[in-house]
Amino acid sequence: MPRGSLLVLSFSPIVADARVLKQVELFKDLYDVTTCGFGPAPEGVVHHVEIPAGLSATDVDGRLITARWYRRAFWSTSAVAWARRALRGIDVDVVLANDVEAVPVALGLSPRLGVHADLHEYAPAQHDENPAWKRRIAPYKAWICRRYVTLAASVTTVADGIAAEYQRVFAITAGVVTNAAPFHDLAPGPVCDLDAGPLRLVHSGVAQRKRRLDLLIDAVHATPADVTLDLFLMPNDPAHLLELRSQAAADPRGRVRFREPVAYERLIATLNGYDVGLAVFPFVNFNIRWSLPNKLFDYVQARLGIVVGPSPEMAGRVEGWGVGVVSPDFAVESLADVLTTLDRETVRRLKAASHARARELSAEVEVTGWRTAVDALFGGEA
Repeated sequence: MPRGSLLVLSFSPIVADARVLKQVELFKDLYDVTTCGFGPAPEGVVHHVEIPAGLSATDVDGRLITARWYRRAFWSTSAVAWARRALRGIDVDVVLANDVEAVPVALGLSPRLGVHADLHEYAPAQHDENPAWKRRIAPYKAWICRRYVTLAASVTTVADGIAAEYQRVFAITAGVVTNAAPFHDLAPGPVCDLDAGPLRLVHSGVAQRKRRLDLLIDAVHATPADVTLDLFLMPNDPAHLLELRSQAAADPRGRVRFREPVAYERLIATLNGYDVGLAVFPFVNFNIRWSLPNKLFDYVQARLGIVVGPSPEMAGRVEGWGVGVVSPDFAVESLADVLTTLDRETVRRLKAASHARARELSAEVEVTGWRTAVDALFGGEA
């Protein structure tokens, strides 16, 4: 019996997009998977449609946005227009569309069994910290959701709070598939005794101003505890990265160190050499407030203790899982107090809890949300 056909569509470099790669890995042995996105083909697909570099699904014409000619604005964005032409006539059973810009293209292909939309954040609030973006682009994003995403056969997103907002605003019922990391068969590393060395803190991610990484540096400077903080940062904003380096250099004890970023396939093994992972993000915008980031799950797989701020998605899970400590607010003083009170025995307990929870919090378990939704479109015959 021939296998069903699935198109995974994403306006991202798929081989560097951890969430989309997990979709490909999940379905490549179940269906004939075609991918469409930027960059080269991921392993295991039967066909790949590569969107040319330099195109974008968000390069909207400002004049069309001002006139609220949203339909023309959307279909004239360069990557959307290119993908629409390149995929015309493709014959697939199901399309898995990543993020709201992919959904109209997917629906336009009229796949035989329907479209599943995976929304990586709450699109109408993507940059709502920017008043101009909120005034001009947020209504456009909302139009895409209202006009197209509501027509998808099924929807998933990354966190409960974001799913609740899609339901509240658009009556879109979305399942939740978190950004869990693949299971790693590791053991918790030893925690240094008080007289044997500092507590090793770590943060991995991107160097963006809205992530407020300066708070982590200030908290390490402020705590009298014997700690170090290593930062593995992608240079998304080189000027800001230089500012962070300058801020860190102000500490004569040199406790904040910048490490070269490592490839994702080596990241969790690298993090395993630390004690506590930090994930503290003040509420700069809606999506950060409700974020449940990859790094939280990376830290669990690395068998670390975790420190987070009072972000509702992260705080509830960290406390429920027993893997970390929640700062009561985002003030430097509060975060420094948390670091000061982290004794070695507590860190050992937190790391042991991460070890105990690693299997159930892995991508292999979490992706069943996609499997259930997509298999339902295929009639459960995968």
